[in-house]
Amino acid sequence: MNIRVIHPAELPPREAHALLISCVAPRPIAWVSTCTPDGCTNLAPYSYFTAGGSNPVSVVFSCTNARDGSPKDTLRNIQATGEFVINIAPYWLAEKMNQTSFEYEYGVCEFEQVGLTRAPSLYVKPPRVAESPIAMECKLFQIVPHGTGPTAANYIIGEVICFHIAEHLLKPEGVVDNLAADFIGRMGESWYVRATPEAMFWMERPTRG
Repeated sequence: MNIRVIHPAELPPREAHALLISCVAPRPIAWVSTCTPDGCTNLAPYSYFTAGGSNPVSVVFSCTNARDGSPKDTLRNIQATGEFVINIAPYWLAEKMNQTSFEYEYGVCEFEQVGLTRAPSLYVKPPRVAESPIAMECKLFQIVPHGTGPTAANYIIGEVICFHIAEHLLKPEGVVDNLAADFIGRMGESWYVRATPEAMFWMERPTRG
């Protein structure tokens, strides 16, 4: 096969972004709920998202700067309060999740705009998405900025202090049944993927012979 070498520093930011997300796929989606200091709620999806570690349990997502270089509402709220909730959107919530990516004015409540229900969290002020079958209450550990200006990264590292998981998804061994969860992921361009049982395969870790 022929290989082309591309230097992202030589591309306009939007082209570099498009190339990156088409290469790093599929990506899980953190549907992040936060609060302003005066209690106004915000909800937005972020596909630069992964698990961090398990001692303590941590998660990481990147809230990139807006196209004008300003911080997004999610980042502003976490900087101010140090709290957030990561909700997981299964396939049936994909459209509502996508609607919350619209750039509403600061202070507008996405829960109300798209018809979602706020459920109280136990240890943080931001509410959970009641319709979401999986949610993680998080306390901020650290924000690591990388770059400046439009689409620069802000890595938000949070410690998970509480899981909320629908009973019907929990297997007896205490993990989520991935065959039943109906997860979705983000691809390049406007593509998404649905993790159906037919698309999955099982591989054990290798052991020494």
